[in-house]
Amino acid sequence: MGNPDQGECNLTCAWHIKTGHYESTRLDGLNVVAVFHTPGNMLTGPKWKAALYLDEHATKEQADALGKIYSGQAGGFFGVIAGLIGEIVGVRSVPILFEADGKKRSLQIPSALDLTIEGITGADQKTEAVITNPQLYGAPGFPITVAKSVKHRFSDHDMKWDNSGKNGFYSKFAYAP
Repeated sequence: MGNPDQGECNLTCAWHIKTGHYESTRLDGLNVVAVFHTPGNMLTGPKWKAALYLDEHATKEQADALGKIYSGQAGGFFGVIAGLIGEIVGVRSVPILFEADGKKRSLQIPSALDLTIEGITGADQKTEAVITNPQLYGAPGFPITVAKSVKHRFSDHDMKWDNSGKNGFYSKFAYAP
C-alpha cells in the first residue's frame, strides 16, 4: 500500500449488521461506525488514531459484544486492524442513521458525521465498478464496489475533515474470529 497523496488519510468505516451474533448475543439490525486518522502510510505507520461509535439501540450485552469485536479483542480481521491503531480517542453509544438505496449509501451521526457515497458505473456502463482482491479493506473475501463521496464531513474528538467529492467503497461482509 502506497503513501497517502496528501500525507495523511482520514476515513470512515461503517457496518450495518443485517444478521449476526457474537457467541450467544444476537446483533441483527445494529450499526457500528469507526473513524480513523492515519498520519502516514496505513501499513507502515505511524499508528492510527480511531474513534468508535456503537448503535444506541444496542442493549448492554450487545454493546459489550460490539466493543469486543470492533476493538479487536475478539481476534479475526479486527485483531489485525487493532495492531495498527495507536490511540482510541473514544467509544460512544449514539444514534446512527444508515440507509442503502440502490448504489447510494448514507450515514449520519448527529453533530459528528454526515456521509453519502454513490457507486460508480464500470466500463460497460451497466454494472458497478468493483475491486475483487483489495489489499486492506473491511470485508475480507468480498468484492468491493468503488464509489464517490457525494458528501463526507466529520467533526468529533478533535478530528475534523471534509472528504466530499473523494473516493468511497461499499460491500457485503462476514466476520469470524
